[in-house]
Amino acid sequence: MLKHRLQRIESLLDVLDQLTRRRRTLPSRRLQTAQDVIDLLQEQVEAIRHEALDGTLEKARALGYLAGQARKAIETGTLAPGWRSWNKS
Repeated sequence: MLKHRLQRIESLLDVLDQLTRRRRTLPSRRLQTAQDVIDLLQEQVEAIRHEALDGTLEKARALGYLAGQARKAIETGTLAPGWRSWNKS
């Protein structure tokens, strides 16, 4: 029984180590365009979908929020070129 508990603790420590290593290696990003925001949101959606520790409800909430933000960024990216050309006239 003690051996099983030690193995469980070791596996949890391995998961924790992987998570902290992954968080340290995130590159910095400059968000200058709507496409930059969309790319970042897509990256985060994939990270949430592959996260093993979060529950289904937490993932669904996070994905729903990110989907709403992505929709706004897509709308902004679609409308911005037309606005610029109209504003120059």
